[in-house]
Amino acid sequence: MDWNCESQTMEQAIVKAGALIEAMEYIRGFKGKIVVVKLGGSILDDMELQKKLLIDVAFMATVGMCPILVHGGGKAITQAMNESGLEPVWVHGRRYTDERTLAIAEHVLVQKMNATMCRILNESGCRAMGMHSLSSCVVFAEPLRLSNGDGRKIDLGLVGEVTEVNGEILRALCQSSVIPVISPIARAKTGGTKLNCNADTVAGRVAAAVTAEKLVVLSDTHGILKDINDPQSRISSISETEINRMIKDDVITKGMLPKVESCLVALEGGVRKAHIIDGRIEHSLLLEIYTDKGVGTQIVK
Repeated sequence: MDWNCESQTMEQAIVKAGALIEAMEYIRGFKGKIVVVKLGGSILDDMELQKKLLIDVAFMATVGMCPILVHGGGKAITQAMNESGLEPVWVHGRRYTDERTLAIAEHVLVQKMNATMCRILNESGCRAMGMHSLSSCVVFAEPLRLSNGDGRKIDLGLVGEVTEVNGEILRALCQSSVIPVISPIARAKTGGTKLNCNADTVAGRVAAAVTAEKLVVLSDTHGILKDINDPQSRISSISETEINRMIKDDVITKGMLPKVESCLVALEGGVRKAHIIDGRIEHSLLLEIYTDKGVGTQIVK
């Protein structure tokens, strides 16, 4: 018998048992609580990584938490547009959306990505329901118009600004142990027009509408950095006041800005904590929620 091998196996088992004991307190505390999880970035380009994250979401549901999933898909939309011979047009960092672009976005976000996520969750023993523009839509918007600084509005086409989220339906689904999976194609309250919305913004508004315990934004970074050129400068915990100062000082800009703004919207809506974590780290979602250390940045009121 290889006693060294047996000893190592025993040590590994003890470490696993210790992790389960540590998680027990959090599992008990979060039982029945709603957590909104936003998936985006390169996570959506890697099916293996995406599947692992969805299994983590299934674990959350299995131990009594009520997850709500919101997903983006900008890179996949751009790829589908290129394959159709369409060149994306960007206006102030936002994709101009005409009828054809919206049709492609809806096909990618709803019929491909949303349907696949629901299938994986259902195969993992959960009950998932797609909430989007082709079924039960819970996100409503109006056309977004940006100002160019001289009082005139910039037309972005069928791009939406979220005005309302049906939190009542989402809470009812959570109470019935169903995982809502929301794509960012919204409907206008009048006329039924479909509008393409920013997924980070949708996630923040959804979290506020259901007064979630947490909003967790899975991104391609380790969290918020004091110095964007230094990956080791991650901030573990930060207040809303400090966040606003970093935005004012242009420390938080570009792709991180809409993620941080969605977190601030959630906090204003009564969400206790918001987190920005690196979804490329295996089990980062569970580590952030069920352990003492966490792996990203938490933002508190």
